Amino acid sequence: MTEAAIFVVFPLCLAIAAFSDFFTMTIPNRVSAILLATFIIVAPLAGLSVAEIGTHLLAGLIVFGICFGLFALNVMGGGDAKLLTASAVWFGMTPSLLSFVIHVSMYGGALTLLLLALRARTDMILASGLPVPNHLLTAKKVPYGIAIGIAAFVTYPASPLMQAALARLH
Repeated sequence: MTEAAIFVVFPLCLAIAAFSDFFTMTIPNRVSAILLATFIIVAPLAGLSVAEIGTHLLAGLIVFGICFGLFALNVMGGGDAKLLTASAVWFGMTPSLLSFVIHVSMYGGALTLLLLALRARTDMILASGLPVPNHLLTAKKVPYGIAIGIAAFVTYPASPLMQAALARLH
């Protein structure tokens, strides 16, 4: 049961967040809440010690501090900040967290460039009838939940919880 939660909850929540941000430019608060609550339940069952759980929560606290600063400067949305914070808890203070954050930055940059290119051709895209959500062409924001979701899918297999769950299967 623990392994199933590790294999399913994190990826499912990140997929929901990415799709929600794509279609509505919002990330539901319940996604971040579910991520955090599930980690707190699953981590001890997966064999993480109290000290390890503490370092995972510290990772979330550090990411929250950075994201809060970016949110205060109006550089990052609140949903993105909450999602990154809740995701960081699953990675902990490990190299996988650094990899995750670097991937978020890379995919976020690529997404931003793609949206700028699309927005420069809004009239052509709308005339073509391509099924592109209108808000992606007109909003000044970037739905960073998409980049966070993609980065999570790429880097989650190296996270401590995923590695522990995979080891239990052997």
